[in-house]
Amino acid sequence: MKTAYDPKVDALYVTLSDRPTAESEEVSPGVVFDYDADNRIVGIELLNAKARLAADALRAAE
Repeated sequence: MKTAYDPKVDALYVTLSDRPTAESEEVSPGVVFDYDADNRIVGIELLNAKARLAADALRAAE
């Protein structure tokens, strides 16, 4: 699992698998799941991350 935070757009991405994304779905406002061809979650994007996560979690992802 890898994390990456982009402060310019205030988004955190959690990579769960190296498999390519086949489909994405916004499961709740600002939370997007990426799925592979077998409908398994391969990544999670959190928009407006500063409001959703503790500051130390974002620093660890940079």
